[in-house]
Order: sequence, then C-alpha cells, then structure tokens
Amino acid sequence: MQGILYEEPTIWLFLLVTVVMGGWAAWMAGRAVAITWRPPLQLIFYTLILGLVIRFIHFALFEATLLTLHYYIVDTLVLFAFALAGWRYNRARQMTTQYRWLYERTGPFSWKARASA
Repeated sequence: MQGILYEEPTIWLFLLVTVVMGGWAAWMAGRAVAITWRPPLQLIFYTLILGLVIRFIHFALFEATLLTLHYYIVDTLVLFAFALAGWRYNRARQMTTQYRWLYERTGPFSWKARASA
C-alpha cells in the first residue's frame, strides 16, 4: 500500500494527518454546509481547498512531496468521503428534528416519511 495511498514511511502518518486531522476538518465542513442548508455540491470546493492544506501539512511536518497530483487526489477523495458523511449525518438529523411530524430517522445517515404523513 505504501506508494499507492501514501508516500510516508509508515501508514500511521497517513492515518494521523489525512484520516484523523483531515477527516475531522472535513466532517466539520460537511456539518457547516448541512447546518446552513446548502447543497452538497459546495463540499467539492471546500474539500479541494482542504486537500491542499493536508498536502501542506504532510510537506511541512514529514518532508513529503508538496505538489504531487497522485497523493493530492488520494487525500482529497478521503476528505470528500468524510465531508459527505458529515453532511449526510447532519442533514438526517435536521430533517428529523425540524420536521418531526413528516420524517422519522431510519439510521445515522437516512430518514423516511412517516406513515401518518
């Protein structure tokens, strides 16, 4: 996997920077977009910027390559998955709390119309 998903000597650096730190920031970006009732299309713009930030952290702290398209795409896809999950989780919560007479929650990321509606 080394060389395909990450360029650091161990996977732990990739997991720390991209998954933990970047994933938290991406989740919060998805949450912010959902809370303001904006479409998930805006997450693309935010995760592209966040991908650059994560690449810079890899570069500044662990001497990784800064301008590498391959690793930028990998980092950005991981971040987009976290951002989309954060958006969907918060949108499901919004729909079931603000419109509780219309919708009921069926899971952490989904809701359905109530039978009485």
